Amino acid sequence: MSRLTGWWSGRSSAEKVELYTRWTFHLFVPIELFVLGGIPFSHGERGPLPVEASVGLLLWIGVHAVLCAVLASRALDHTTGKRERPVRLAVTVAGTTFGVDLALNLLWAGGALPEPGVNVGILAGTSIFTLCALVLCLGPVRHMAYAVLGTAFATGAPMAAVGNGLDMAAGSAVGILIGGVFISVTSGFSSWLLRIVQELERSRDLKARLAVAEERLRFGRDLHDVMGRNLSVIALKSELAVQLSRRGRPEAVDQMVEVQRIAQESQREVREVVRGYREADLRVELEGARGVLGAAGIACAVDAPTLDLPPEVQSALGWVVRETTTNVLRHGDARRCAIVLRSEPGAVLLTVENDGAADAGAAAGAGATGAAGGAGHGGRGAGSGLVGLRERLGAVDGTLDAGPSAPHSFRVTARVPLPRPGRGGPARKPGPPARLVLEKPGRRENSGAPGKQGEYGEQGAHGESREHGARGDHGEGGKQRESGEHGGLGKRRGLTGAGKREGRGGPGRQEKRGTHEKEETVA
Repeated sequence: MSRLTGWWSGRSSAEKVELYTRWTFHLFVPIELFVLGGIPFSHGERGPLPVEASVGLLLWIGVHAVLCAVLASRALDHTTGKRERPVRLAVTVAGTTFGVDLALNLLWAGGALPEPGVNVGILAGTSIFTLCALVLCLGPVRHMAYAVLGTAFATGAPMAAVGNGLDMAAGSAVGILIGGVFISVTSGFSSWLLRIVQELERSRDLKARLAVAEERLRFGRDLHDVMGRNLSVIALKSELAVQLSRRGRPEAVDQMVEVQRIAQESQREVREVVRGYREADLRVELEGARGVLGAAGIACAVDAPTLDLPPEVQSALGWVVRETTTNVLRHGDARRCAIVLRSEPGAVLLTVENDGAADAGAAAGAGATGAAGGAGHGGRGAGSGLVGLRERLGAVDGTLDAGPSAPHSFRVTARVPLPRPGRGGPARKPGPPARLVLEKPGRRENSGAPGKQGEYGEQGAHGESREHGARGDHGEGGKQRESGEHGGLGKRRGLTGAGKREGRGGPGRQEKRGTHEKEETVA
């Protein structure tokens, strides 16, 4: 059944209105044939018309119906912006109708068509159907009124001019005025409605593009705020380090250490901007979704009681609401959307469901590739869509399920466990990676507890090793530390210098210091 109705349900609102309007005017062809086709074969006061005349009139009615249908189709193309206004075709149809009506009046006056009722019915009927198609080509209402008056005059005037009777001419003109007003209002309203729906559809697409452009500008501003100052400082300190290095000043190392720190901080901040790790307030996102969907003509029902949720849980669920709302607007053709927030034992459940899925199969297939909500189209790769939402929910041990819930509905369900009392939140943020920090030449102390012995060795650039720790044989408070010149293996770089041995402090304590570097892991 979904395949049989997919050609209709898979269309947007504007496409449905356009299809309905087109087929309505296309049905005027059989309607005209049904209404006017039997008139030439009817029996009047003077008997039936000759067969040749009846067949000729039937052929003219058929040709006229096809011409009006073509003109109506071209006029609707103009209404939807697909082609120019069909002025030449409209003039051709109007001129052809007027010429044939004039010929029928002459045949009527000459006695070839002796039945007045048949002649008036065909003349008035073809004029009204012509007016129906002509009105679609006109814009202002006054032009439609002029078309009604002109059609009534063009039908009645030739009839009176050739001597077929003033009463017949007046009756035909009045009948066309009455029927023309009705048909003009109907056709004009259909054209106006189609034009308004098309404009709303274009406005909706423009609104979506503007939202994307605004998000790009916001991202650009954030990136500029993050990188602008840091890059300026890096450039300045790098230039200073070059000048100090050329002069053999040891302060160049300090400047490069600062450059390294700023670069690592900039990398972290840029990653946060790109990934979008920003706090999203759940209440703000729910109200925003209600307002945005309502402005787009989508009935949005939000059932979200006030819950005391941790900030990281609110942020993750807020991103789910934001992403699904965006996809409901950009994809599918939803008329209703329901957002439900529920608290379960040890977890919180957020459900977003809309009826804008094209069909169950398409929604499921496309939804698996990365679209959250809407019709399930258009996955946007890592960091967005279902992939991005699963990453965000994974940070708080949450899960995300998305798929069709009905023949034309799509549901996104996010479940996040709540932290137990007395424990921290479920989010576990990984620490930054290990980094290499250069330490200035100078004294470094490491002391051990009395009575314990510790050992830490690393092969240096000159093959020396180092050992430090507190030894119990030095007595209470005794301390011995040895630090030699060393460097790194592989990618580590060491600064070497002459070691200096000095003794100071209490009894049994001696130390040795030199120029060195250390590798530090920041937890």
